[in-house]
Amino acid sequence: MIFFELSKRSIRLNWLRSFLAVAGIVIGVVAISSMGLLGSALTLSVTDSLSKVGDSVIIIPIGGNTAQNAMEMPFISDRQLQQIVRVVAPNEAVPLYVGADKIEIGSKKDMASLYGIRNEQILLMVTIADGIAPRGTSGALIGATLADKYDIKPGSRIKVGDKTIRITGVMEKQGMGFDINPDSALIVSDRWYSTTYGQDNYDQVIVKVRDINDIDTVKKSVERTLNRRDDEVAVIDTRMILDMIVTTFGQISAFTTAIGGISLLVAGVSIFNVQMMSVTERIKEIGIIRSIGTKRFEVMRMFLYEALILGLIGSGVGGLISFVGGFVALSLVLGDASYLFYPQTLFYIPYGMGIGLLVTLVSGLYPAWKAANLNPIEALRFE
Repeated sequence: MIFFELSKRSIRLNWLRSFLAVAGIVIGVVAISSMGLLGSALTLSVTDSLSKVGDSVIIIPIGGNTAQNAMEMPFISDRQLQQIVRVVAPNEAVPLYVGADKIEIGSKKDMASLYGIRNEQILLMVTIADGIAPRGTSGALIGATLADKYDIKPGSRIKVGDKTIRITGVMEKQGMGFDINPDSALIVSDRWYSTTYGQDNYDQVIVKVRDINDIDTVKKSVERTLNRRDDEVAVIDTRMILDMIVTTFGQISAFTTAIGGISLLVAGVSIFNVQMMSVTERIKEIGIIRSIGTKRFEVMRMFLYEALILGLIGSGVGGLISFVGGFVALSLVLGDASYLFYPQTLFYIPYGMGIGLLVTLVSGLYPAWKAANLNPIEALRFE
């Protein structure tokens, strides 16, 4: 097509100006796509880390009848525990001791979180990567982060406080959670914890809900039973917290993507300027082709082709850079680039390219219209 060839010739003759215009489009596309990619990948990462506890209801004592005086820390009493077990049935209620203590591995010392859980309920809370769960009162599971840090294997012995305990297994890495965070913790038998620290009542109860659709029912049942006369416990729905975090991350992603769009608007202004200069420089050429019978629409199409070529080159290069840059960034930030290949993450590459192309064509509309509507006689007289 002759008009397409004329557009290519104009870009080639004004290569520096065209290059700068393309660079603006590339920057804009990369800004939009990269912000979207990173936001989506971070949202997916957080969702994966927290979704494992999305089926939990956490019950924490807040005082009421559980504390003897205002200075005493409240606990879950036996009476409260029995009420919880009854109202959440057939779902499993897991009472926990929660604390921390110093640990010694050889000559190395550190602090670690401690969870005391009934032996038969440990596997409801964690997954074991190596070894077995404690079967008596003398064993413990160790979190993956602690195990890697001190090269601890099943069968190792470590000192917790003033007591030595044998590691029966290493837990699978779980990431951040709302119920427990076992990666840098030890899980021991509830009887071992109670005997060692002289604590009879539990610190909290985790209800593992079998059907996620029953979470609201379980939550209301616990609140109605335990908080009937006084506010004795706080009941936290981890699914609600998860939804709030995912929504917040989504809003942040949308906001940062919008900020990236500002650079694309700047690129649009650059394209507009390039096209207007091109029209001004080629007024006599436009007059000649119009005088030999070229229609206004064909002149307009010639300049739109020019904008389209710049947009395609800029969007294509920007999309490629976004993909490569996103892969590198996610590998460095998250240590896992697999989130890049999720459809909802990859979507931002064609999205950014499409916005870049659209902005380019819109920016070229007025210059193309102006060129098409030049008076051929006046155009031929132009110097």
